[in-house]
Amino acid sequence: MQTWGSHGDIRPFLALAEGLQAAGHEVTLLITCVDSAAYDGITSARGVKIAVLASPVMSAEDADTFGRTAYKTRNPMAQMAKILRMCFDPAEDAMFDAARKLSADADLLIGHYFMHPLQIAAEQAGKPYISVLLSHAAVPSAFKNPLGTRSIGKTGNRMLWWLTKAALNSVLRPYSNRLRQHHGMPLVDDVVTQVWMSPKLTLVAVSPQICEPQADWPASARACGFLDMPNFALEGSIPDALAAFLEAGDAPFYMTLGSWMPKDIPTQSSTLRLLTDAARLAGCRAIIQSHSWQECGFKSCEQVLYVNAAPHHAVFPHCHAVVHHGGAGTTQSATLAGKPSVVVAHISEQEHWGLELRRMGIAGKPTRRYSVTAKALAKRIALVRNTPGMQIKAQAVASAMRQENGVAEAVRLVGQAFGQA
Repeated sequence: MQTWGSHGDIRPFLALAEGLQAAGHEVTLLITCVDSAAYDGITSARGVKIAVLASPVMSAEDADTFGRTAYKTRNPMAQMAKILRMCFDPAEDAMFDAARKLSADADLLIGHYFMHPLQIAAEQAGKPYISVLLSHAAVPSAFKNPLGTRSIGKTGNRMLWWLTKAALNSVLRPYSNRLRQHHGMPLVDDVVTQVWMSPKLTLVAVSPQICEPQADWPASARACGFLDMPNFALEGSIPDALAAFLEAGDAPFYMTLGSWMPKDIPTQSSTLRLLTDAARLAGCRAIIQSHSWQECGFKSCEQVLYVNAAPHHAVFPHCHAVVHHGGAGTTQSATLAGKPSVVVAHISEQEHWGLELRRMGIAGKPTRRYSVTAKALAKRIALVRNTPGMQIKAQAVASAMRQENGVAEAVRLVGQAFGQA
């Protein structure tokens, strides 16, 4: 197995790796983390062999530059081009070398949908390959348009998908084809269907409560559910100060921008001011997650508690709602906890998650980081506080999600696809 990205791209693979190992498979997992060295030295409770390479991909200075430019870039394809240039390109050679060694020894390869180096290495070695999609937005369908907005009919949706895939291919296809051409392999025409998806099996790692499989999905695309796992050592436990804050008053709003929280002190300070002012304008208690809040000069008080980090699975159930960036993992963790969301999207994929939560009735309209103000964010927070139906709906969705086991279903689908069911 091989994955690349931030915490939300790595945690599902850790969960699936543990599940496959528990089912009797011998699993090796390669991790490339974009923005930190947090996974150095990580171990598996069940004996998964884990290796970390080319991590972090970006220096702290590059990460600051990337964060500032990415969320100010309104064109989704320009955003994606910047992500690839700064976050993927520098690690591609190392990831491909590791993928070739992995493919030489493994019977089956499983990769993050962006992981064309592993797909190519598996193809070279003649080994079967499974792709893991962390968002159902990547599966084309005539029944749902790629913008996440209301369907405009099959013909209109197909046209939008054609335009979207053409734009994606203009940005993404050169990466995969450059590597393929260098190794004398056939080129791909469409990244979405030939790289992101596998004809053998594509696991769509999204809860069925959020994801709506469409009638025209290819047979290989299977929604397995959220690839979740209990908190592991890296995530820690609830600190005493946080536990005391939770008990001291009304359920707070938890605010986190995940890996999109700026790392440089001036920009992080500005973001903290935005979140703090929004909480005060909305009149809510808040827990604000930021790795350098002390260096930014902020101090906790009765209304606002600042934390470096906290285990989301443990703390979200005690909160009123979650203000977040709309990452796949945070979105599903908040939903699994039975909490409404307020989404502050930085890129188009995060906006998609925000729109899905709005469709489900457990969030208002997502806002965009490049334009949001404290006043506008406070209004979004007030909407959640003043709409009891969101809490009721979120609890109902969570109750259904708790009946699912995405890891077990993924393990079953892998076994079924390769004759081990």
